Amino acid sequence: MALFGSLATIRAQLTRPDHFRAAFAYLDECFRPDSVAYRRINDIPVGKTERVELEGGMFSMEQVYLGKPRSEGFFESHRAFIDIQVILSGEEFIELTDIAHLKVKEDRTPEKDLIIYEMTDTASVLRLKGGEAAVFFPVDGHMPSLAIKEPSIVRKMVVKVPVG
Repeated sequence: MALFGSLATIRAQLTRPDHFRAAFAYLDECFRPDSVAYRRINDIPVGKTERVELEGGMFSMEQVYLGKPRSEGFFESHRAFIDIQVILSGEEFIELTDIAHLKVKEDRTPEKDLIIYEMTDTASVLRLKGGEAAVFFPVDGHMPSLAIKEPSIVRKMVVKVPVG
């Protein structure tokens, strides 16, 4: 099931730390104000996403957006990739539940590695702020990017780590 907390907490809980080494090296760089990655993410305009290729088949989606109301969200999961969703600045809610409790609405695999589910009111809610992360495995249905109260700017990296 999902892991969440600070990057240090997440690292300590992962059972295969070597599998995630490149992801965390990249994330460490993203939090260093003197790094190219930090400046790049902070220069992305609201509403844009940039893809950054990492080693080992990993990549990151660097995103800047306004948090959205729950009515505009949807539950999703992935088969081929584990998501490490990390907030650089801002905060958001992410709802999550085991996919065993969800009904598939649309399966976009393998083309997009995306399964979309019907809504549910029985999910748990995480509140993540700058410096915090959540790791979602293939069994974790999640609905990210939700506004806390009013839409506010979120700068986020979603690192896609191959399940293998």
